[in-house]
Amino acid sequence: MRIMAIDYGDAHTGVALSDPTGFLTGTTTTIHSRKAEVVLEELQKLVQEYQVTELVMGFPRNMDGTEGPRAQLYREFAQRVEEATGLKPVLWDERRTTVDAHRILFEAGKNAKKRKKTVDAVAASLILEGYLDRRRLQG
Repeated sequence: MRIMAIDYGDAHTGVALSDPTGFLTGTTTTIHSRKAEVVLEELQKLVQEYQVTELVMGFPRNMDGTEGPRAQLYREFAQRVEEATGLKPVLWDERRTTVDAHRILFEAGKNAKKRKKTVDAVAASLILEGYLDRRRLQG
């Protein structure tokens, strides 16, 4: 069972994949495209290549828990992901993941330019870690 997390963004989409057991975060990558069609095609390739069985996608919420202004856009994109992959993404509260990803990369000594290239993949791994932790607690 391999689980894939998606941190969808305007120009970059971070992807994190669990190990084959669905227990640990493994591979991460970033899809660099502003075109939803390109992102969907790349996600479909990753699902097939890694034999992904479950998807989780970051979902924007305000700090008070209400849905953010981009929520409908993300719901629509999640529907397109399902159509492209055959897997319905679980929408996961992504509050603070990008902020935390920037902090992690800053503390690792990455300058702003290097952070920009990898922050979405790190955010996706944080989404995946949170999702996997919840699965373990419920299991």
